[in-house]
Amino acid sequence: MKPSTLRIWGWPVTLGVLTTTGLLSALVSDTWGDAWSWFALGVPVAVMAWYGLRRPRAGADRPATAAAAME
Repeated sequence: MKPSTLRIWGWPVTLGVLTTTGLLSALVSDTWGDAWSWFALGVPVAVMAWYGLRRPRAGADRPATAAAAME
């Protein structure tokens, strides 16, 4: 695999695997499976919250809307 492919798809695939194993573990396991499902489903949510709540860097030149980007 090329380094650029791994760089692009590495984290999305990792988060997908965590989500899938967390959901399956929550459905079929007990005790340790409950702990794994909380962890495996919590990590993707935490990553999404981190990137969703980040403030843009000062001086970042990003348009406010899609219409502004088209101009």
